[in-house]
Amino acid sequence: MKLVLTEFVTLDGVSQGPGSSTEDTSDGFTRGGWLVPYLDEAFVRRTSDWLDLADGLLLGRRTYEAFARDWPQITDPDDPFTVRMNGLPKYVVTNTLAEGTWNPTTVLRGDPVQTVGELKAQPGRELQIHGSARLGNALLAAGLVDTLRLVVAPTVIGSGRRLLDHPSAPTGLHITEHEVTPNGLVILQYDATGAAPLGEYEGVAAFV
Repeated sequence: MKLVLTEFVTLDGVSQGPGSSTEDTSDGFTRGGWLVPYLDEAFVRRTSDWLDLADGLLLGRRTYEAFARDWPQITDPDDPFTVRMNGLPKYVVTNTLAEGTWNPTTVLRGDPVQTVGELKAQPGRELQIHGSARLGNALLAAGLVDTLRLVVAPTVIGSGRRLLDHPSAPTGLHITEHEVTPNGLVILQYDATGAAPLGEYEGVAAFV
């Protein structure tokens, strides 16, 4: 399967708590809900198209527990995501959960790089990471992420957990899709290309 990391971020790179003020208050974060004012039909359509490509969801423990608490409670028949989110196979990377409660769930114990690598080797289309920024960042640094999808909100939060904060290895990316929604969300899709290319610019005076 192809491993795809999907994240919502602010202009200053914060990925924590996009959906509501109470979604993720860890480390005293009080500025959640920053994505909501910019939601529009174009965003819903694009993210729904992405979910159509999924053969499984890969989640860290924190995100899994939040999703497992909330998604089964959504009963709106017109919600474009609920049936698929609840029905897709879920894989949670954790050494602390004995079993999952959001079926169908498989608990992946041990070294995430090894267990996710083995899962990726199975046939299928996309294995999608939603949220789970710490897990996604670690797998990106390990070279396991094939595609990175970002939805960038036109806001600067100033605090909160950032997505690509201090990556352990430089990673090269090639942009394959880009779109701006009517409400100003920038949607970007990148393919990972391996180690980031580095170089030297001889015209140093131009930057002084």
